[in-house]
Amino acid sequence: MHKYELALVVNAKIEDEVRTATVEKAKEYITRAGGTVTDVDDWGKKKLAYEIQKMSEAYYYFIHFDAEGTAPAEVENNVRIMDNVLRFLVVRVDED
Repeated sequence: MHKYELALVVNAKIEDEVRTATVEKAKEYITRAGGTVTDVDDWGKKKLAYEIQKMSEAYYYFIHFDAEGTAPAEVENNVRIMDNVLRFLVVRVDED
């Protein structure tokens, strides 16, 4: 098992319940891929460096999880088609 981090940039113009459901759906994709969610960091609403889909602000979430090497690709494929996710990135975290 390796440690990974999924960074999500979520649309700021949606309702709180929809935003929470979006993060829960991402966590569900991780679990379905055989991973275990260990922590979720909510950074809140931040100004974007540049506009994405005519939006200048978005919510940032960092989901830490443990999974096998094939899980990140599967998670990325599912998160890629989510409506309210503006950007995402899965990175492997060093195990120091």
